[in-house]
Amino acid sequence: MFSLEGKVALVTGSSKGLGRAMATGLGRAGAKVAFNYRNGEEQAESAYAAYRAEGLEGGLYRASAIDEAEIASMCDAIERDLGAIDILVVNATPDQPQRPIEDYDWAFYQSMLDFFVKSPYLLTRRVLPRMKAKRSGRILNITSEVFHRGVGNFSAYVAAKGAQNGWTRSMATELAPWNITVNMIAPGWIPVERHANDPQEQKDGYRALIPMDRWGVPEDVIGATVFLASDAASFVTGQNICVNGGMTVG
Repeated sequence: MFSLEGKVALVTGSSKGLGRAMATGLGRAGAKVAFNYRNGEEQAESAYAAYRAEGLEGGLYRASAIDEAEIASMCDAIERDLGAIDILVVNATPDQPQRPIEDYDWAFYQSMLDFFVKSPYLLTRRVLPRMKAKRSGRILNITSEVFHRGVGNFSAYVAAKGAQNGWTRSMATELAPWNITVNMIAPGWIPVERHANDPQEQKDGYRALIPMDRWGVPEDVIGATVFLASDAASFVTGQNICVNGGMTVG
């Protein structure tokens, strides 16, 4: 039930961090995985080389996850090289500095909305025709626990993630008649490369609150990703699975 043999997956922002872990997990489950990156070509090539060294199938594609023309070009190439996209994982993200609302401007709010509403909209619209034709598909939005926890000094990110949650739930209802599921995975703070310079006091404060008494690691998101992408989750849609060691219990 958890095999992804014969499936093609696209994971945006998969050259590092959680995206790389999810892409690798999908490949290990049998999917052909399209790795995507926008910046950091050397790092992306290294990540994809490590993936291929495991004997896994896929491709590496450069495109902005918020640019309609680049998305179209990337998907055309994936369909030519690997086949129609069965699994879409919307993961690409920008930096998310925490600031009081007075220190944000609308341009920053818009950048958050671009990544967490515009990107899933453009990507989903592009892959839908073939999913509908096959009457099958999996769309996974990588959201965040910040929406559930109402984290302060983070209003732009929290607002955009809230919008992404609402959009996902609406799409789940709209696409259910085609057997296309639309779900969310909401990781907690799982330190990856972009957190290297985060203040230690913030890390210590968060770590002290985790009920499971350990940091999450990128591999922790793999199980939820493979489950939601597989036939085992064929009757699961519109849901948000928090992967955070119990931070949002209650």
